[in-house]
Amino acid sequence: MKLDESTIEKKLIRYPDWDYYENAIHAEFEFDNFKDCFSAMSRIAFECEAQNHHPNWSNVYNVLKISLSTHDADGVTNKDFKLAEAIEAIVEVEE
Repeated sequence: MKLDESTIEKKLIRYPDWDYYENAIHAEFEFDNFKDCFSAMSRIAFECEAQNHHPNWSNVYNVLKISLSTHDADGVTNKDFKLAEAIEAIVEVEE
């Protein structure tokens, strides 16, 4: 179920790396080098498969940009926050 903007903003307090705009939550992570970034992306990919929820993401050298929204709901849902939480845990380990 799509979350309203005030609910999203409240939830984002727990996720300081993430911002809400353009109907999605977005984060950008910077790593020491490409290898560390790609390693994190690989681990995130396995988590995405496990949750059957996939990000819109891009990578340039050591920077990973991620956008999360739920296409079926046409907006941000609890699925996005669940994946954001898993991504945070993975990135924390890599840093």
